[in-house]
Amino acid sequence: MARSTLYQQVAWELRRAIYSGDLGPGDQLPTEADLMQTHGVSRNTVRLALGELVNEGLVSRTPRRGTIVRARRPLLMYPQRELEPRPSRAAREAFAFAVSQEGRRPSQVIEVAMVEPPEDIAIRLELPDGGLAVVRRRLRFVDGQPYNTNDSYFPHAIVAESEIVHPSDILRGANRVLEELGHPQVRVVDDISARMPTPVESQRLELEPGTPVVEYVRVGYDPQGLPVRVAVSVLPADKHLIRYELERP
Repeated sequence: MARSTLYQQVAWELRRAIYSGDLGPGDQLPTEADLMQTHGVSRNTVRLALGELVNEGLVSRTPRRGTIVRARRPLLMYPQRELEPRPSRAAREAFAFAVSQEGRRPSQVIEVAMVEPPEDIAIRLELPDGGLAVVRRRLRFVDGQPYNTNDSYFPHAIVAESEIVHPSDILRGANRVLEELGHPQVRVVDDISARMPTPVESQRLELEPGTPVVEYVRVGYDPQGLPVRVAVSVLPADKHLIRYELERP
């Protein structure tokens, strides 16, 4: 078995123990020697696994105490999975599904408005001058803590008669509603950048001073190449890990 597969397997087992609560904040992970014996792997494999958890912000390593579970757990995001089909039993919107998969509790506060969007959003949606969009503004929580914001803009002409215009939770997700309206998203374009938060963002997300955020903008296109959604997420850098998995065709 390849070394990369081995260390990822060890990391997965430890990650699962942390997310399930078997290892709580402040708990000490097994020693390197114990992990080597339990998993039948080398010391280097164990160190690679622990290094991955450190990079994800799940644990910290100290000379005297060893490897300790951190109190704050970042949300691991796989953007490439948003448009993947999910089994009917998992017919929940992408954020709620991802959080629940980690054994954590999602919730959100939703506001909906019809607006003339900012110029950069209007350009991405290819709206005419004065064109209207419906925006769903969401403040998202994980285990009761504010984790990120997501403002999703849709062309008003497409969603005007749908539940997207109502300020209620769409359990199956707005992406599924777009499909039902005849506009499935078959291609997305992501822009990811880092910056400091605005005062309003700092207050809403209860950020500690000096915490940067990642602004993640996704544009979704239907089979005719029409942009049907622009989602702007603001992600505190200490609470999120964005992971892309790419395979050579």
